[in-house]
Amino acid sequence: MSYNIAPRTPAGERVIAAANTLIEPFRMRADAADRANEICAENYLDMQRSGVAAAFVPEELGGMGLRSMHDWILTIATLAKGDGSAAIAISMHLSATRGLAALYRASEAGSAPHLRARKILEAVAKSEILICSTTTERGTDNLHPLTEAVGTEDGWRLNGMKNFVTMSPLATHVATNVRTRDAEGDFIANVLMRMDTEGVLQQGDWDALGMRASGSQSVKFDNCLAPHDGLRKIGPWGRWSTPVLVNRTLANVPLVGAFLGIAEAAFQYALDGQSKAQGTENRPGVYNALAEMEILLATAQCILAQIGTKLDDFMAETKGGATATYEQGHELMKDYQSAKWVVNRNAIDIVSQAMDLSGGGGFMARNPLSRLYRDVRAGPFMQPYSPIDARDYMGKVLLGAYPET
Repeated sequence: MSYNIAPRTPAGERVIAAANTLIEPFRMRADAADRANEICAENYLDMQRSGVAAAFVPEELGGMGLRSMHDWILTIATLAKGDGSAAIAISMHLSATRGLAALYRASEAGSAPHLRARKILEAVAKSEILICSTTTERGTDNLHPLTEAVGTEDGWRLNGMKNFVTMSPLATHVATNVRTRDAEGDFIANVLMRMDTEGVLQQGDWDALGMRASGSQSVKFDNCLAPHDGLRKIGPWGRWSTPVLVNRTLANVPLVGAFLGIAEAAFQYALDGQSKAQGTENRPGVYNALAEMEILLATAQCILAQIGTKLDDFMAETKGGATATYEQGHELMKDYQSAKWVVNRNAIDIVSQAMDLSGGGGFMARNPLSRLYRDVRAGPFMQPYSPIDARDYMGKVLLGAYPET
């Protein structure tokens, strides 16, 4: 594959080298976890022991010091070659820890936010904390969370239900977006709290077509109490704002990397299968299919590498998004939607053609392609946006009609 993406930073090289050592162990465990519909705890112990789980923790706090979005995307793609479920799950944790690392660097030394971020990041480096993240709720979208946090003398009282809370069976903490209202207005906020908080109720209802080992169950918040310093306002409820646009893009682009990794694994299975097959020289259709898969894969690799590079440049130019404009936020989201569209569609086509080349063998549950075929279908529905809505959004931004909702 001539368009393999290479890391851009020394920290990225270290993290991706660690991720590469996990591909084969993940692959060996993936079938059993998929069949059992259970998250594989060994994978997360491996990611903690290897340093992958502490990728974004600053080096002085015991982590690997990753900052590059490009290299985060590549890390997730690398892990997904072994198991897509583990890749998307740890990306949620990395999203939360990246934000904490940014807060640690931006806040004044000795201040409450600085000390709180430092404490959590040091615990992550010691393999004491795993954070699951969630925004999804049934019947609404990312801009209109219905789970609500109400301020009290003791802290924040949360009530609501979240779906697709990936990695939640193993997580020590949960980060979730909520609605909060006060004298200043109606806001989207993020809450970080311990998973064992009274009233955080895991529903045990994950039973899906694919990504079955991701532990993406629903979690109910029943009058549970989060600490005063556990809530951070992001932007107005129900409307796009620059912080929400930037945060959603940064959190979600690396998830697309998982579907690139799945496609790369499927392509390799197809190449290995055909290299062992007899009579291929008399079947020109095989050559054509492999060539088309290579083109699809190269296209996906290139656009994802490009969005990763653009995100790194954006972060450098806008001080981590702090000085970005509303228009820049939408332009960034538009480019993410373009990359998501291309990678998801191409990955599905690549896995499908790998299935075609495998014949009846690929239809058997014991063949890893059958799992990849199901897992890759999770890409399009991940928000924002679904394929049904993405083109409408992109067209508006292209014409400068930046959506408010």
